[in-house]
Amino acid sequence: MSGNKKQAITELWHQMIHNDDMKAFEALFYALNSRLIKFSQLYFPRKEVAEEIVSDVFVHCWINRANLAHVKSPETYLFVAVKNGAISQSKSSAKMILISIDENSETLIETYQPDTEFEKKELFHKLDRAIESLPLQCKVIFKLVKEDGMKCKEVAEILEISPRTVETQLYRAMNKLSYIMTDYQKVREKGKVVNINVASLVILTLIQLFSFITGHHL
Repeated sequence: MSGNKKQAITELWHQMIHNDDMKAFEALFYALNSRLIKFSQLYFPRKEVAEEIVSDVFVHCWINRANLAHVKSPETYLFVAVKNGAISQSKSSAKMILISIDENSETLIETYQPDTEFEKKELFHKLDRAIESLPLQCKVIFKLVKEDGMKCKEVAEILEISPRTVETQLYRAMNKLSYIMTDYQKVREKGKVVNINVASLVILTLIQLFSFITGHHL
């Protein structure tokens, strides 16, 4: 999220806290609701339950707004609250299901123009399965970085781990996805189905993503 948007969220939070501003509260809700629901679904995939978790967090914030003046980063505070609520809820669930790559995933392969719609769907499916195979923490970190554009420090605050751990987990996620997609590339090339290195483009994008987020220049 850009600095301007973060500042806008902080201002809305302050208006809600200090002025009991219901309109600011509603604006804050609409600004973050969708992202928080997607985040909640990483821990508890049922959308209706994820929506309820997020709604409960916002209601709690409004009711207890007088006690939240100390919060310096509203966005981080809300993500942590949703994470804790989702984890608590997920303890009663026996399994997690696949979180599908949404439309934003096209950024991973925007330089690739498949010859057929089938090839494009197949690539999405392979990426979907690759991300599903990541350990939960790796998956959460990868999606926070990919979907929300967060920096390592922000993700670390939300997950209550060190920035170094975030970098390590992000590297492991990138490494595993690269390995899976490289294997996919070899199979495709062996069958002479495609004429370009699809997986190479995905791998390159993953490396560029990791370099941008961590500040490392390869």
